Amino acid sequence: MKTKRHFRTIVLSDIHLGTAGSKAREATEFLKNYSCQKLILNGDIIDGWQLKQYGAWKKKHTAFFRTVMKLIIRHDTKVVYLRGNHDDFLDQIMPLKVGKNFSIRRDYVLQSGTRKLYVTHGDVFDSITSQMKWLAYLGDLGYTFLLWCNKLYNQYRAWRGLPYYSLSQQVKRHIKQAVSYISDFEVKLTELARARGCDGIICGHIHHPAIRDYDGILYMNSGDWVESLSALVEDYDGHWSLLYYTADLEADDDDERIITKKPLTAPVPVAAGQAPDSLIQPNS
Repeated sequence: MKTKRHFRTIVLSDIHLGTAGSKAREATEFLKNYSCQKLILNGDIIDGWQLKQYGAWKKKHTAFFRTVMKLIIRHDTKVVYLRGNHDDFLDQIMPLKVGKNFSIRRDYVLQSGTRKLYVTHGDVFDSITSQMKWLAYLGDLGYTFLLWCNKLYNQYRAWRGLPYYSLSQQVKRHIKQAVSYISDFEVKLTELARARGCDGIICGHIHHPAIRDYDGILYMNSGDWVESLSALVEDYDGHWSLLYYTADLEADDDDERIITKKPLTAPVPVAAGQAPDSLIQPNS
């Protein structure tokens, strides 16, 4: 992680700052080692749902935004913060522009080479989130409990010398309804991009990083910073890639995280129409 690389665009989503499951330090470390011309924070950056109930704001969460501000100052980075369902409190102030480099919006159209990409968090097509919010809160509680179980289980695996294992990702892979939901979500979002006259869509929301082609429409999901620890990046030739953060984590006495630095996964360019599933690797 000694070499700093500059991209045209970096997209992060679903960091869920304010929750115990948020990998805030890893997201901050990522931004310290990769700079960009444009940074898109694509929803659920702050988890207002859990902060209202049982979440807690820590120094490492503030540190993330300090790093974002440093990108603006040092690299003249333009930051676009898009509202997600967990940070829906932003509805009260949208649209908002602070200076020439920071704005808060609901959605965004990004020019990427010759392509126009529609950028949205993705919850607009989640009928449970938009129409039955109490059920979405219940699902959020279940996911939080699963992450808590996952933490205990991986502490045991670490004691046994075994690698990290994601319970929630395994649930998504093996439950038929979850697989069907992800597929339907991707198709609906590409239909939205086509309806907006765009060549592709960039989203988050479902915590499932991907780059795919759907009948000529490019679908890209930046994943999350709870388990996948992934981001979408665009180089200056207009190529998009998924980048994964890998690090050895150890808990200190304050239940914070100490990062043992390792190289970040190298980006691999993906063009529209290329099957990208081989790029999606589980965290190690």
